Amino acid sequence: MLKQNLQLKLGQRLAPQQIQLMKLIQLHTLEFEEELERELEENPALEIAKKDEEEENFASEEDFRDEENESIETDFDVDEYLFDDEPRYKTASNNYSADDEEFNNENFLTEGKSLYHYLIEQIHLANIGDEDLKIAEYIIGNLDTDGYLRRDVKSIVDDLAFSQGIYTSPEKVNEILENYIQKLDPTGVGARNLQECLLLQIEKKISSDKAVILAANILRDQFDALTSKHYHKILQKYEISESDLKNALEEISHLSPKMGGNFDTQTITINQEIIPDFLIQIKENKKGNYDVIPSLNSKNAPALRISEEYKNILSTYSHDKNSAEHKQAALFIKQKLDAAKWYIEAINQRQNTLIQTISAIAKLQKDYFISGDEKSLKPMILKDIADITGFDISTISRVVKSKYADTPNGIVYLKNLFSDSMTNDEGEEISTKEIKNYLREAISKENKRKPLTDDALVSVLKEKGYNIARRTVAKYREQLNIPVARLRKEL
Repeated sequence: MLKQNLQLKLGQRLAPQQIQLMKLIQLHTLEFEEELERELEENPALEIAKKDEEEENFASEEDFRDEENESIETDFDVDEYLFDDEPRYKTASNNYSADDEEFNNENFLTEGKSLYHYLIEQIHLANIGDEDLKIAEYIIGNLDTDGYLRRDVKSIVDDLAFSQGIYTSPEKVNEILENYIQKLDPTGVGARNLQECLLLQIEKKISSDKAVILAANILRDQFDALTSKHYHKILQKYEISESDLKNALEEISHLSPKMGGNFDTQTITINQEIIPDFLIQIKENKKGNYDVIPSLNSKNAPALRISEEYKNILSTYSHDKNSAEHKQAALFIKQKLDAAKWYIEAINQRQNTLIQTISAIAKLQKDYFISGDEKSLKPMILKDIADITGFDISTISRVVKSKYADTPNGIVYLKNLFSDSMTNDEGEEISTKEIKNYLREAISKENKRKPLTDDALVSVLKEKGYNIARRTVAKYREQLNIPVARLRKEL
């Protein structure tokens, strides 16, 4: 039985304009340039202002309307819309560096060749039958970005039958893989696991060199002992000296575990320099102290304006309000002008958010920017910046995501400036980055024949006044991508 009832519901929804603003804030400089270029192409009512133009018309926040609730009247007064009093703002901001040369880093784009196409070109030059060639092409298409064949051969046989209409056997696929694909360049491509990848490379180097022969034997028969760094087992197995083993390990260290790593599968290779989003300058004031002055990359603060040509076109339609075609054209122009006005205001909000955020970061991390020493980093979390700026934590997170600052001590990833705090034995709050730096330093100075265990590292840190648990040491070590003591052991 059908029933009708009324229900009240209260909720919050982000308008499309708000969503787009959040996306703009999250973009780094290069992505923002591409987004701005795309918007200029799509909206002819928006254009770059000339350098000598300081003022232009912008829409106020009251002019923005929720797109879902917006209903455009077809009988709007063109003259009233065209000549209404609009707030005036400056298009040129003073919150970016006057020294634009600091940011004149060019992007180097080089058209490369994907691993897939590189292998396909080679296999087409091989002396191989038509059906075998199709199988080889399909196998190449199943290689991952590192050049490995991770899929089960039986699954490939089934796929060939269903999608290609080629009925073959696992033995045939393995034969094509080993006799053709694994013979292609780069050596090691088409391997099914790390051991096979390294073996393919070392076997190509096989010679009378004792170290190379020993390296091949270790990879073939003692791979588990090698990966676990149980060197004593290898020494006993082959009855060799530590010097011989060291030479063999040196040969293995020259092998690459990811032969497809130099290729970007199915895409072109892009070599791109980091373009800093912010500039941090250190200047001495009249009192002899140093001030940290943050600014925006000038590419983040473009001077935009409403197209005069579009305004003139809209003005001409105001003289013929009775024409249905002119009304429709005027409506289209009005929509473009509205979009352009909103976009300019969104860019202004983005600039304001970025400069306030970097100013708050520069204020908290003044000592670090002046000295460049990571030990000067103060504990800082997103909430600290949110409290200073008044922005939401999610907004701060979007600002620092994938953003870089050009400082006197080099380019810094903003996210690396954030860290939790801990209290040392003297009751001082210190950054966890300071502890990690000392942990890395302690490990770098350890005896590699007898690496420090996590328990030993706890004692070392405690001597420096860092009283932390073993599980915390293990967590910090993993965050630094440092393996356990057993895997750090060297001869």
